Amino acid sequence: MTAFLPLFANNILPILLIAAVGFVIQRIFNLDPRPLSQTVFNVFTPALVFRLLYLTPMNAHQIGQMGILAMASMLLVGAAAWLIARALRLPPRMAAAFLLVSMFPNAGNYGLSLTDFAFGNEALAWSSVFFIVSSMAINSLGVYIATVGRSSPGQALKGLLRVPAVYAIPLGLLFRYAQLELPAPLWRPIELLSDATIPSMIIILGLQISKATFPRENGLLPIALGLRLLFSPAIAFVLVRLMGFQGPALQASLIEAAMPTAVLTSVLALEFDVEPDFVSGTILASTLLSPLTITPLLAILGA
Repeated sequence: MTAFLPLFANNILPILLIAAVGFVIQRIFNLDPRPLSQTVFNVFTPALVFRLLYLTPMNAHQIGQMGILAMASMLLVGAAAWLIARALRLPPRMAAAFLLVSMFPNAGNYGLSLTDFAFGNEALAWSSVFFIVSSMAINSLGVYIATVGRSSPGQALKGLLRVPAVYAIPLGLLFRYAQLELPAPLWRPIELLSDATIPSMIIILGLQISKATFPRENGLLPIALGLRLLFSPAIAFVLVRLMGFQGPALQASLIEAAMPTAVLTSVLALEFDVEPDFVSGTILASTLLSPLTITPLLAILGA
């Protein structure tokens, strides 16, 4: 146990302390996290993705592999959650909420930060692809699930096209493979914006969970937590072995898959009235419990 303490203190505790700042600020000033969240999503994150892909030695095939792994891990967890929801005969809205909290990891606020602290820029580049795919999935498939079948596949596709980081991928790769050098007046703003991404994401995490409470559906909560914190990284472990991932790619894949529930699911739950108390409570519980599962994983991965 004592061997885990430095891993927790050096990699996870800094994230929790910065999130605590957001938590306290929200409690004192009752801030609306949406303006900052929208700025990070639409401005900071595309800059980070562009910078990482422009500078790191990933090729299109590797990016595609990570995208497949990310999507496959979420879909397999979702399939397990759907089978459990059917077996428990959950009402449609609760089943939708259960799928949301089980499927989608907090690959941005928490995952990118932890990958950066624990494994550095090369793993962060792999993590950024996982994050983009998860954002695309939440904004398309997540919206479809949250509407409990009320939206069409076309509407889901529109949600996917609203993810700005999607467009940063081809731009970053184009500039890299064409060996185009950005002039300082353009490159320096990209650096500054990308540097602001991760700390801003952690602050948003604190802001968004500050009003969350534990859900009343205590019997369903442990199942959702098990799927998110245990089953998801186990599925990812099988996938990375099958796909031959090693080094930073393996580290980033398993860390991202082990993340607690994505904060963005609470936005969908509120927007479409899909058991928002259960969703926000699961986000809070999974975030607070995640150090217990992630710290041993960091030890296994050699952080």
